[in-house]
Amino acid sequence: MLPFPARALVLSALLCLALPALAAEQADAPKGATVTVLKATKACFPAIVEVSGIVRPRDETFVRPERHGLKVIEILADPGDNVTAGETLARLSLPEGGTLAVQSPVAGLIGNSTAVIGAFASPRGEALFTIIARNEFDLIGMVPTRDIGKLKVDQTARIRVIGAPEVDGKVTRVAPTVQPDSQLGQVTLALISNQRFLVNSSGRALIKTNQSCGVAVPLTAVLYGSAGTVVQVVRRDRVETKRVEVGLMSGGQVEIRDGLAEGDMVVARAGALLREGDPVRPVTVSADAK
Repeated sequence: MLPFPARALVLSALLCLALPALAAEQADAPKGATVTVLKATKACFPAIVEVSGIVRPRDETFVRPERHGLKVIEILADPGDNVTAGETLARLSLPEGGTLAVQSPVAGLIGNSTAVIGAFASPRGEALFTIIARNEFDLIGMVPTRDIGKLKVDQTARIRVIGAPEVDGKVTRVAPTVQPDSQLGQVTLALISNQRFLVNSSGRALIKTNQSCGVAVPLTAVLYGSAGTVVQVVRRDRVETKRVEVGLMSGGQVEIRDGLAEGDMVVARAGALLREGDPVRPVTVSADAK
């Protein structure tokens, strides 16, 4: 074994040899802030047109007697009742004696009634009953000129009416013109449901008109500023700022139509504090985690 002075000299020499390597390693080590990054992935985005409107009966039938001078003596149905075709709604007294049964010509929902015991009814007066035929409703909405050209008959929709669960719908009519003052066009959507809706209640429809598939990143990865729209990418532990063109948005994701490639490592939460060329320490997470 070497004497103590000799061992000290050997250790000192080894330390001197290691210091340059350690300094070089520390110089190459990444510096700067720790940032969360994820891979830009492929995704498909639906193109949606939103329509707000009012619920209306699709077809209303007005029930009146065919003769004059008849008096209401019995009422057998009220607003809100579902009736069948041929069902008796009321009985009227005839001037010559006897009674006349007023029957529903269609199945549906009674939306309104003016029938009052002792009141007279006639073919030209107010309808005794108004029936929403087959309990069918439409959503009548208005859309801007920029969207009216995207709509076509038979396109499907999801419709939410105030006070009712979400239901399926379908475009049944698109107006061929728009109103000159508002530049809005009318669209009619059938509510596909057996449930009852309140006439004149408000509703909102989301109509899928198309879809686009491409590179996607979280909305938080995009920065909007005077210099344009950018995404921050990490390459070799340094920040690169990429100008991008964004497209459709859905579920917290945004479509990148240009400026980014699938697999690019993107800063998940872009920020103004990160600048071009800044060193960073990236921590990778999956897109699903965001």
